[in-house]
Amino acid sequence: MVYLLYGTKDFGIFDEIKKLTKNYDELSITKYDLNISLIQDVISDAQTYSFFTDKKVIIADNAVMFTPSSSKDIELIEDYLNHVNPNTTLIFVVHGEKIDSRKKITKLIKKIGTIKEFNEELNPLNIIKESFKDYNIDQKTINLLLERVGNNPLIIKNEIEKIKLYKSDDKTITANDIINITTKKIDIDIFKLIDYIVVKNKEKALELYEEMLKMNEEPIKIIVILSNQFRIMYQSKELLKKGYSEKDIANTLKIHPYRVKLAIQNGRNYSNKTLLKYLNSLADIDIGIKTGTLNKDTALELFILKN
Repeated sequence: MVYLLYGTKDFGIFDEIKKLTKNYDELSITKYDLNISLIQDVISDAQTYSFFTDKKVIIADNAVMFTPSSSKDIELIEDYLNHVNPNTTLIFVVHGEKIDSRKKITKLIKKIGTIKEFNEELNPLNIIKESFKDYNIDQKTINLLLERVGNNPLIIKNEIEKIKLYKSDDKTITANDIINITTKKIDIDIFKLIDYIVVKNKEKALELYEEMLKMNEEPIKIIVILSNQFRIMYQSKELLKKGYSEKDIANTLKIHPYRVKLAIQNGRNYSNKTLLKYLNSLADIDIGIKTGTLNKDTALELFILKN
């Protein structure tokens, strides 16, 4: 069987691959990144019968040959699609909104295999409710889960799997389960920290910073994430003014579209002048730490107190 999975929603693609490979052990699954590997190696592997098992799965990620961009070795792929190995499940993955339906190889997969699109925005609440359909969990606990792990579907799913593994013999999910099992993401609190810094609520900013340290977050890591977030917000606002779409901005900055979406939403609260001011201040801190003129453990505290 041959599959072509494409779209901007990586979670949907990841979840589909999980479903397609659930009956295979790890030895039967081979993954290739076509940004690094050659398509010849993928096709050769697909054509070869496995010594370890009757059936196998090959995942070819970043399969840009199915997009409008030009690509070599098209004939090699066409030849395989006309002579598919029945013992191999070959999954091509495209991380992009569209594929080129006019290409012969795309038409061949549509004829002999399956093409699935993953561009639809996924609702985090629906993911949680569907994942916990056999469990007892109230809305308050669901809200707590979202507060701790954020709205990224992939992260939500991973954290839910951890909870279900821990609660395999107990079908009731409590607030304590969420707090004890899930990993609170620093990115969630970064926006709060930014808010407190910009509105000059030093007490709240220091309190939140202390909480992060208690979670064993490194001060330098917090400074780097904070700097990156200010930079992404500033760049996103500038590109948005020039008429770029969220997708264009993500491609230009080479970051996930979800991060751009958050940056634009939160960046609306601040002027470009404010963002640039704090970005420059954090750059000075970075230089200070690297040159030894600032202590990494107290640098961010001083930054909060001074601004």
